[in-house]
Amino acid sequence: GVHPTMWVRLWFDNAGKPHQRAYTLVDPDPGAGTFSLEFALHEGVASDWARTAKPGDTIEATIHGTGFTQPEPAPSHVFAIADTASLPALNSLLDTLDAAPATVWFEGERDGLPFRAEESRHDVRTLPRRDSGAHLVAQVKENLPGLLADTPDPYVWLACDTATTRALTSYVRKELGLPKQRVNALGYWRP
Repeated sequence: GVHPTMWVRLWFDNAGKPHQRAYTLVDPDPGAGTFSLEFALHEGVASDWARTAKPGDTIEATIHGTGFTQPEPAPSHVFAIADTASLPALNSLLDTLDAAPATVWFEGERDGLPFRAEESRHDVRTLPRRDSGAHLVAQVKENLPGLLADTPDPYVWLACDTATTRALTSYVRKELGLPKQRVNALGYWRP
C-alpha cells in the first residue's frame, strides 16, 4: 500500500560502486502504477543521474516507506518542522492531514520550490539555515510552547537534518511532554 511520506531508496552507480539516496514518493497513483520523484539538483551522483535521465532509463530501487499511522484522534493542529530535503514528505503530510491547519517552520528558501502549503490556511515560517540548524531549533523552542497551550489534539512532525531532528524530538517529548503517538520524527540527512 501507499501512505503519506512513503519513500524509496535509489541505487546509483558511482564509478562502479553503489551509491544510495532516499526519495519520497510524490503523488503516487496505485491505480495507474505511477509516482513522481523530486530531485534537488546540486553536485553529486544522484543529481548527475537525474540531469541525464530520459524516458525508458531504469534504476534499482528498494522500498522502505517508513510506515505512517494516522494520528488518533485526528489532529486539531499540525506542527511541522521541515527543510528543503523533506519538502516532498511535508507536502504529502499536509495533503493527507488537510482537515487540520498547520504551523510550518521551514528551513531554507521557498522560491522555485514545489511548496504546497496554502498560506491562507497554514502559518508558514521560513527561516534561513544558520549555525548548523541551531537557529531553527531556537525559533521552534521559542514559539511552540505557546502554540501547544491552545491546541487540544496537536500533532508534531519533524524531518530535518539528523542533529536538528534529534534535538527537537527530545525537546518536544521530554520538556513539552507530548506522547510518542503525537510525534513523528525522522532525520533526513547529515551535515
